[in-house]
Amino acid sequence: MEQTGFRAFLKKKNVNITVQTYLIDALGAMAFGLFASLLIGTIFATIGEKSGIEVFTTIADYAKSATGAALGIAIAYALKAPQLVLFSAATVGIAGNALGGPVGALVATVIATELGKLVSKETRLDIIVTPGVTIISGVLVAQFVGPGVARFMDAFGMMVKTATEMQPFFMGILVSALVGIALTLPISSAAICIALTLDGLAGGAATAGCCAQMIGFAVLSFKENGVGGLLAQGLGTSMLQMGNIVKNPRIWIAPTLASMVTGPVATVLFKLTNIPAGSGMGTCGLVGPIGVYTSMGGGGKMWLGILLVCFVLPAILTMAFGAVLRKMGWIKDGDMKLDL
Repeated sequence: MEQTGFRAFLKKKNVNITVQTYLIDALGAMAFGLFASLLIGTIFATIGEKSGIEVFTTIADYAKSATGAALGIAIAYALKAPQLVLFSAATVGIAGNALGGPVGALVATVIATELGKLVSKETRLDIIVTPGVTIISGVLVAQFVGPGVARFMDAFGMMVKTATEMQPFFMGILVSALVGIALTLPISSAAICIALTLDGLAGGAATAGCCAQMIGFAVLSFKENGVGGLLAQGLGTSMLQMGNIVKNPRIWIAPTLASMVTGPVATVLFKLTNIPAGSGMGTCGLVGPIGVYTSMGGGGKMWLGILLVCFVLPAILTMAFGAVLRKMGWIKDGDMKLDL
């Protein structure tokens, strides 16, 4: 009876202890927090640096400084936090990001938000108790867990980057395919790349994989979705196809194969690099190509690489692989139809 009562209390407080809640909903929300702060700040910083217009640099500094708060609020919002918990999560996000990076912010905010939800509106001193519990628990988690999380993510990211430098062909295939798949899944490839500080050649391979998924699905489903679908997937996200992938996983083959080709093209032929903020974004808002430009600084080879790796090759390769799959009967008309 006690267990049933506790479960009923958790349900009343909207606390859902599931993988979906913490590793999909919360992680996915991180992308919005990152885009509204660090990513848009990076774009403005690049514009300011290349144009010499100081106001863009100033805006970029403020946007980047808000990263922790944006992460905290985004994650708490995804967990359906009450108002006081939601606003308090800004402080937790700042502490978590400062001490443990984006993953530190995720861990601290998730724990703090759930504890805050448990005490929310349970006392007459709610305006003190709820933010107090949320902030104290979140900052303590950030202090004790954050540094370890940051060290682990940095070490893992360094391993991936070093391996890519040593084996650009094979790691180009692997990183491109895996990060591209992560972009289409209902998680945040951008958050993963930023958490791993995935830059350099590994960042270039990640960019290739993300672009292959987005541009690939955009052109492959053009017959079903037209120009609206082309723009929604090519400049938005290939995650829109997740429902169709569940129905027919074979539609995922063509863009994934394309990513396995464009990855080593990026790392070996053009030696494209990227910054962590752009590595996991692909062509979403053109953040991936902008990140390559920010990392490499220009040059004819870079522009040709961006054009081929981010746009032309994904379209041509996915259409070619898709034609074979259609001939085999693995892809049929209507398999990639979106409800736009």
